[in-house]
Parts: sequence; C-alpha cells; structure tokens
Amino acid sequence: MASASEQLAANMNLGVFSKAKELQKRLLFTLMILVVYRIGTFVPIPGMDMEAFQAAFGSGTSGGGLLDRFNMFSGGAVERMAIFALNVMPYISASIIMTLLKGSVASLKELDKDGEQGRKQINQYTRYLTVFLAAFQAFGIARALQGTEGAVINPGLFFQASTVITLVGGTMFLMWLGEQVTARGVGNGVSLIIFAGIVAELPKALFQLFGMNQSGEIGEALLAILIVMFIGLIMLIVYVERAQRRLRVQYPKRQMAGGKQFGGENSFMPLKLNTAGVIPPIFASSLLLLPATFGQIFVGGDGAASGIMGTVLAYLGYGSPTYLVLYGLLIIFFCYFYVPYVFKPDDVADNLRKNGGFLPGIRPGQRTAEYLSYVLSRLTFIGAIYVAFVCVLPEAFIARSGNIPVSVAMLIGGMSLLIIVSVTLDTVAQIQSHLIAHQYEGLIKKSRMRRRNKT
Repeated sequence: MASASEQLAANMNLGVFSKAKELQKRLLFTLMILVVYRIGTFVPIPGMDMEAFQAAFGSGTSGGGLLDRFNMFSGGAVERMAIFALNVMPYISASIIMTLLKGSVASLKELDKDGEQGRKQINQYTRYLTVFLAAFQAFGIARALQGTEGAVINPGLFFQASTVITLVGGTMFLMWLGEQVTARGVGNGVSLIIFAGIVAELPKALFQLFGMNQSGEIGEALLAILIVMFIGLIMLIVYVERAQRRLRVQYPKRQMAGGKQFGGENSFMPLKLNTAGVIPPIFASSLLLLPATFGQIFVGGDGAASGIMGTVLAYLGYGSPTYLVLYGLLIIFFCYFYVPYVFKPDDVADNLRKNGGFLPGIRPGQRTAEYLSYVLSRLTFIGAIYVAFVCVLPEAFIARSGNIPVSVAMLIGGMSLLIIVSVTLDTVAQIQSHLIAHQYEGLIKKSRMRRRNKT
C-alpha cells in the first residue's frame, strides 16, 4: 500500500504548483543566481589579450590540458578566461578535506559535536582553506598564461598578483552564491553551479562532435557507438542513483495514561547504493590536477616542462593508460574513504536505541552498528565499482578513438553525465518535497477551518 507521501506525490499537478508561492519564489531566486553566474563567466580578467589567448586555447597549447580540465567545470569561463575560471572547485576540495579531517583530528571532532556553533566554526575553516587552494591554483593558471605566447599584455609580478586576486575573489563570490541558493533556493547551490556550467557547454560539445562527423574526422560507426553508450550510461545512472537498500525498522508499542497505546509502527531506513554521490570522481579529478598545476608553476619561460616534471605530466596526460588506471583506483579509494563520514553506523545505531527503534533480529546497540557497517561495506563495493565504471569507460573509449579533442571528451565524459543526472534527480526530489509540504499545509489549514466551523 502506498504511503501518505507517495499518494500526495501522485496527485501533484500544475494546479498544485501554481498555488505553491513559496516554491515559486525559491525557483525564481535560484534562476536569478544562475543567471548572475553565467554573466560572470563572460567577464574576462584584466591584462589579457583575448584574441591571442583564444587562438592559443583553441590550438591546445594553453597549459597542456590543465585549462581544459578547469574549463569543463567552469562552463567555458576558462576558454574566455573570466573571473569565474576556477569555479567552485577549490571550495569542493576544501570541503572534502575538512570532512576527512573531522574523522581524524580530535579538535575538529569536538567542534562537530558542538552543534550549530561548531559547524559554523568548521565552515569558517573551510573558507580559509578554500582561499589557500584557490590562490595556489590561480597562481598555476597565471604562470600557464604567461607561458602562452601573446596571451598576456604585460607579463610579470603585477599580472600574477592581479590574476590571483581576481580568480580567488571570483571563487569566494561563487561560494557565497552557492550558500545563498542552498538556504533560500532549491537544491544544493554548489552542485547546481557546477551543473549549470556543464549543461551550458554541453550543446557546444555535441555540435562540435556532429560537425566532426560531417567533416569526416570521425566515422558514422564511432558516432553511433558514442550515442548508444551515453544513452545506456544515462539509463544506468538513473537506475542506480534511485536504487536503495531498505532496512526495516520497528518501534515498540507504548501505553499511555488512560489505556491508550501509540507506537508500534514499522518504517524503513533507506541506504543508497551510491552513498558517496559525485564526490569521489570530483575529488579524484582534482587530485590528478595537482601534478599539472605544479607543472605549470615550475615550467620554464616557454611553457614547456622538462625533466622529471615533464615525464610525470606525460604519463598523467588526459586519456593515457596511467591516468585512467589512477583515476579508477582513486574513485574506488575515495568511495570507501568518504562513505563512513557520510553515514556513521555507530551514530545511527545509537539514535535508534535512544528512540526505541530496532532492526528485526538484530540486538540494539553495538550489534546493530556492526550489521549496518556490514551492509554499508557491501553497498559501497557495488557503488564504487559502478562509479568507476561510469567515469572511466567513456574516457577510455574516447581516448582509444584518438580523434576527439580533450575539451569535447571531458564534456561528454562519464563524470559529466554522473553530475548532470545526479544533480537533476536531487533537485527534482527537493521540488517534490516542497510540493508535498505545501499539500500538507493545505490539508492542515482545511482541517482547522472545519473545526472552527463546527465550533
């Protein structure tokens, strides 16, 4: 039998949406923020010769793939060298690092247990770390730009300083916009910003792909295989992201004064198959960016790395066998490393025990925590293999074809598909929850009016 929320969700229509004024305001606010973000991706940083830079970027000589990787997440801001070129990637990296540190640093553990005040302090530390990471990556981009012939009007220390300040400021502004969307809009603000950037550039990549087919650079068979593979991956992502392992939870009946009983309900604890979400591939990609960033900082004046750094950059080039193997292994590693910080079996078991809930056949307390850890480890194994498969397979296939540019390959790669589908499903789920809450409020108001009329 369908639950009350499922029955309400089945009855939702445009009429219900037209009455949900609060949801409309949230959607409009989210849309306005995304428009501001897209405008910022067209505002270039000072001191650039845009014609020379775009000519170098189009020829693939602007950083050995480093700028191409940033361009995928920034919605083309790197291609235009805009103030939002770094996007929110430093903030995501800082958030993941702080999440991992909370499980190993005692002082951060205590702050995490202090409630709202402790979380505010941890968020402040995350912002400080974001500034550091953004400055580091911005300095690498400034060095890469100076190594691009004719791209910088007046290269030197002043250009490097102004570029670092501009890009760091753009990242912090985007971080603030993302927080505003999360608090006053619909969906996760940071995820929506990345989603908007990828979606904005995706049509361009698809047109370029079909244009290469018409010009004879790629064959009909390769194009057909790519289309079938991407449709299949989208179906797989939707199926797995909606998959859940439901654990039955029982609550005992309680007798109150007057002989009335309450409780005794049965509910389910949903465990997602992919508990880590899109964090592992994003963090793995960011980690693989570090050698390229170091390479751009320590290159010579001609922008070409040599020696040990040149060898490392050659082996870690996008689509190389070493890159693909490391990418897949890092995704699996971060799935196992990140999931315990997202879902803590000990805390869940303790909360169940305090509320009187238990899993049928499992003793409350430590045995429940052990059982949850057992189930979670099995789900994490399947989820890690799934995420690695989705992210690595398209990039390996595209790399073997050898004719598709890196910029196009990244936009139609598995990580882009995973981000697009996951963020879409999450945003739709939040819109649905707002509509359900609005329907509940309407039912409560009607019941109160009926009581008043009877009175």
